[in-house]
Amino acid sequence: MKKFDLILLLAARENLTEVQAARIIKLIFEGFTDALVKGERIEIRGFGSFAMCDYETYTGRNPKTGDRIAVEPKRLPYFKVGKELREKINGSSS
Repeated sequence: MKKFDLILLLAARENLTEVQAARIIKLIFEGFTDALVKGERIEIRGFGSFAMCDYETYTGRNPKTGDRIAVEPKRLPYFKVGKELREKINGSSS
């Protein structure tokens, strides 16, 4: 599913125009982005949670040349699937 598919789905289900649905989706994504930038955790019950993970500097390898390179420290968002979604995907009945 792409962002545009989500907009169309929201517009159809809630009887909104595509422009209104796009504004709502944009607002939600901006809220998620702002929370992650601040280092906050996002939890959506039944779906999953997003958190920021900090990675230290490490020595990597350039796959093309084989040269060793120092990879700078970085922060990346991490998604952990929720129990309900995991059970739906795996076909468990509860």
